[in-house]
Amino acid sequence: MATNVTKDGAAPDPGPDPAPDEDPVVQLRGVGKLYGNIRALEGIDLAVRPGRVTCVLGDNGAGKSTLIKIISGLHQHDEGEYLVDGKPVRLNTPRDALNLGIATVYQDLATVPLMPVWRNFFLGSELTRGPWPVRRLDIQRMKRITGEELSAMGIHLDNLEQPIGTLSGGQRQSVAIARAVHFGARVLILDEPTAALGVKQSGVVLKYIAAARERGLGVIFITHNPHHAYMVGDHFAVLRLGALELNAAREDVSLEELTNHMAGGTELAALKHELAQVRGVDVDELPEEVTAPSS
Repeated sequence: MATNVTKDGAAPDPGPDPAPDEDPVVQLRGVGKLYGNIRALEGIDLAVRPGRVTCVLGDNGAGKSTLIKIISGLHQHDEGEYLVDGKPVRLNTPRDALNLGIATVYQDLATVPLMPVWRNFFLGSELTRGPWPVRRLDIQRMKRITGEELSAMGIHLDNLEQPIGTLSGGQRQSVAIARAVHFGARVLILDEPTAALGVKQSGVVLKYIAAARERGLGVIFITHNPHHAYMVGDHFAVLRLGALELNAAREDVSLEELTNHMAGGTELAALKHELAQVRGVDVDELPEEVTAPSS
């Protein structure tokens, strides 16, 4: 996919998808999840293809977290099918998902703030050298690989010895993305990576999402921000109360329509009708539909 990244960190319009019929790596068919009498998800259809960014949007309580837990192997689905490379699977642990090339980068990033960047890159998967029982960390090799992998993603850090906690939020997210790519991820799930970041740092993260797509990964970008999603997304799924309200390719939905679905345009239209019955409320001054805010 021929998507470039601008120097200011903003990801450009990805354009039309050149291979829309490529077989998905991960596919959900009619997936549902129950917690006792509570239905968290119902009838979820989703396909994640190589070299494409699938954006999953929704407000709090929409079911995004439950969806992440199912795809990442933390929870099992109760209804429907979960397929990887076209074969039905039931994942028992996140390790099962990792073995299939499905990696999740959570908001807390699973990093140790006071450890150097290179130690965090290999955290839990350290390289060693020498014979047993006197094996020791292969520090130079880990530093070299960390630098090479970060550079391959377009991430340039002056000092790999600096504590990862001294990096900006966007840089830490970028290191976590590069780490997942190095350890064999084919599908990368990003849990609200821009939620706590400012505009500039969000641009940094969006740039590396585009870079992961360039390397052929299927990316699931979980977000509540339709503007961030539309900058890098190839496909959009909007969850509301555990069901898909929108499931559309980029060429079939505009930013205004995506924002309208995300903001709950249907419910707001119903609310406007209810307010019309209340004396003293001038509904004529209210918009007919929710539109994207002006830039």
